[in-house]
Amino acid sequence: MECRVGCGACCIAPSISSPIPGMPHGKPAGVRCAQLSDDNRCRLFGRPERPAVCIALRPSSEMCGANAAEALDHLLRLEVATQPAPCHLNSVQL
Repeated sequence: MECRVGCGACCIAPSISSPIPGMPHGKPAGVRCAQLSDDNRCRLFGRPERPAVCIALRPSSEMCGANAAEALDHLLRLEVATQPAPCHLNSVQL
């Protein structure tokens, strides 16, 4: 499957922990990547500066849905579902 031109959901929804040019501390979930152009294209596509997580991400019908709104919704839900549980040090006996 090819990326939907102008979608950009995978450059907005997920958090990215590795540095990105323009975002040296990574990217929080739900925030547009600094490398996402006004027409929702990756400025780093095919370049060595592109984060490994972005290179590894491949479009699929499940992830991309029928349109950009469905893709964004799916990826945001996936981001929430995969967040680590908060650490509650007060409840830990040392």
